[in-house]
Amino acid sequence: MKASEQAAPAVSGRALVVTGTDTGIGKTVFSAGLAAFLDGAYWKPVQSGLDEETDTQTVARLSGLAPGRLLPEAWRLNMPASPHLSAALDGVRIDPARLEPPPADRPLIIEGAGGLMVPLTDDVLFLDVFARWQLPLVLCARAGLGTINHTLLSLEALRRRAIPVLGVALIGEYEAENARIISHLGAVKVLGCLPPVSPLDAPALRTAFETHFRRNDFLEVLT
Repeated sequence: MKASEQAAPAVSGRALVVTGTDTGIGKTVFSAGLAAFLDGAYWKPVQSGLDEETDTQTVARLSGLAPGRLLPEAWRLNMPASPHLSAALDGVRIDPARLEPPPADRPLIIEGAGGLMVPLTDDVLFLDVFARWQLPLVLCARAGLGTINHTLLSLEALRRRAIPVLGVALIGEYEAENARIISHLGAVKVLGCLPPVSPLDAPALRTAFETHFRRNDFLEVLT
C-alpha cells in the first residue's frame, strides 16, 4: 500500500499536542485516555507501521470514541520505522508544510510519532512542525529510573523553539522525587501520573484519568 497523502485544512478551535521523551513510553494510551477524558477527538498525523494495530485503532479501542472523532491520518506508511525512512521505503516523501491540524468541533488531541526529534524528512523534525503550530503541548515521560535526564533534555528542546508546554504527564509507577525534581528543575507543571492500568480497557483507563488527573488543567488552554 502506498502512503496516503492528503492536505488537511487549518484547525478551528484549540488543540493539544501529545508527544513523548521517547518511543514506546505509553503516549498512545495516554492520548486515548485524554481524548475520552475531555470528550474530544483524536488525530495521528503520520502513522508508521500498518501490519499490526495502528495508534488510531488503539485509541478507538481504549477511548470508546465514536468513529467520527477519530480523524484520518495525513500519511499512512507501511514500515514501523522513523517516518522519513518509512516514507522512503514506500516511495513517497512527506511534505511537512502540508501537515496542519484538521478542524474539530471539540478538543482535538494530536499525537506525534516517537520522541520530539523524530525526522519526517532528512531536514525536518516533528519538533519543527510543533514549533510552527504553536499549540500547547503535553510531554509524556516515564515515571521511573532515567526519566529526569530525558525529560529535562526534551523540555530544553521545546523551549529553544518557544513551544508552549502545558505540562509533563508521567507514565508508570509514581515516584515522588522524580516528579518533584522534574517540576523544580524543568520549571514545569507535572499534570499527574498515569499508573499501570489492568485490565487495559476503556472503562479502566477512564477511571485512572478521573483519579490521577484534573480535567481543568487541560481545558484551561482549550477555551
